[in-house]
Amino acid sequence: MKKVNKKKKKKLNWVTIVMIIIDIFVAGCFFLFYGPYTDFKNMIISTAMVTKTHQYIAYTFYSEEEVSKVVALNSYIVPSEEINLDDIIIDTSDKKVYKDEYDKAILVRDEGNEDYKLINIKISKYDAYLVAIYDPSKVTAITSKTFNTGNGQESVLKMCKRYNGLVCINGGGFVDHGMGSDIPIGYIIKDGEVIWSDSEKRGNIIGITYENKLSLINATGEEAVASGIRDGLEFGPFLIVNGQKITNSSGAGGYDKAARVAIAQRKDGIILFLVTDGVHSRGPTLIEIADTLEKYGAYNAANLDGGTSSQLVVNNKLINNPLNVFGKRVLTIPNNVNVSVENNVVTVSGP
Repeated sequence: MKKVNKKKKKKLNWVTIVMIIIDIFVAGCFFLFYGPYTDFKNMIISTAMVTKTHQYIAYTFYSEEEVSKVVALNSYIVPSEEINLDDIIIDTSDKKVYKDEYDKAILVRDEGNEDYKLINIKISKYDAYLVAIYDPSKVTAITSKTFNTGNGQESVLKMCKRYNGLVCINGGGFVDHGMGSDIPIGYIIKDGEVIWSDSEKRGNIIGITYENKLSLINATGEEAVASGIRDGLEFGPFLIVNGQKITNSSGAGGYDKAARVAIAQRKDGIILFLVTDGVHSRGPTLIEIADTLEKYGAYNAANLDGGTSSQLVVNNKLINNPLNVFGKRVLTIPNNVNVSVENNVVTVSGP
């Protein structure tokens, strides 16, 4: 009888210890999420809101009012004027005069490569990769192998290889419930036609016109086509319009910090792709991205889907380091914008 009692006592003690550990863990979580330290709350909400497809995480732990307050703290003011594409005079010929070191970095081409140039830079403390595409006329739109089937698992690297691509980056948003998909969010425009739409509302459309100029407009897909856009997708926000940058209204300047992807065009027509490293709440702010692109001559620029979706592929090699807390992420590709070079393509793809 005594031995049985001892076993029961030991079992009870073990269960008690486990329950205490669980109680401490739960109490710690409540303290982090709802305690006096607002930085953690701001980080959770800002990280969730920047992902677009995981905003439900913020609303799981916090009320709409609390989420709205944090978003307001991290708000930004986008340029309000309409884009003036007449300011873009396409002249991508070799030049011998440079405004400054940043202009020179873009205009001095790599020997034997007239198609693009990869420039390794730093934004804050994060590694970043800037690609100059010298011929904007080669920017077109393509779709993934299993576009809009719900079964797409084609990575940026695989997409690039399939189209014999030179440079590829992710672009538009996609429906994601944790495993990803090839179902786009927003408008997709290909060869002057809207090939995908999940809404009839106006959105931020980033596209290339028939004049090979980067156009940034708030419109429906049909309105974007009518304005002259031949290939594009919906995302944002716009970072630079007619040389006017996005600015802080308060806090971190919008969407806090994350890995970033952006597309821009200089007044001479050269297209810029920018991809940065970072993970969740660590990475450059939108303001830092706009400042960097401006230094390299961007006259118009827009934010593309970033976070753990950020990827840059050059010559069949993943250049950046797209990480989340679980390691590298396999991306799906619902839509792409690509720059082709004869039989090759330089792709801006949706994740």
